[in-house]
Amino acid sequence: MSQTSTATSGSTLSRFWHKWRFHLNILLLLIPLGFMPKYFADRALFRGDSGLGEREVGEVQVGPWSLRLAEMRNAPPRFENPVGYMKSFNAALCQACIDPVKATYLRIGKPRSLRAAGVIFFGSPYRMGASLPIPEKTRADAELWITMEGWDGSMHQAAIPLSQASPATVAWLEKQGGK
Repeated sequence: MSQTSTATSGSTLSRFWHKWRFHLNILLLLIPLGFMPKYFADRALFRGDSGLGEREVGEVQVGPWSLRLAEMRNAPPRFENPVGYMKSFNAALCQACIDPVKATYLRIGKPRSLRAAGVIFFGSPYRMGASLPIPEKTRADAELWITMEGWDGSMHQAAIPLSQASPATVAWLEKQGGK
């Protein structure tokens, strides 16, 4: 009695997989390569190789001192629950300011006192960062106030229009329409 061998052809999916698995694996390797330019641009931004931020505001004179200010991202504020909407700024003190400056603060609207000076910049004096809360009801013509405190107890302030510091934030505020 002879036994006939029956060849099972397998399912369509099995045949597809065996035929195309090499090509699908190559595709899985190529997809992340599409995200690499943005990744390297972000790494250069965070390291400081591409400047202080995506959009540099420029040199701001604060009393006898000065600093370079930049928006971290040229985009509207991000919602970070439960804090609310936040905008990141970076700054670098001038070379002559590094020793006499104790702290640098950032705030929307004029501070009433040093206790209400705003968020403090953190990091080295060559590249400091601050995340500024942006209230939804902020007027589009608001000012960004920079307060610098010296080791000798002196305090100096300067204001720049929010439209100069962050046009994307002003556009976002106008779109919000004073909710």
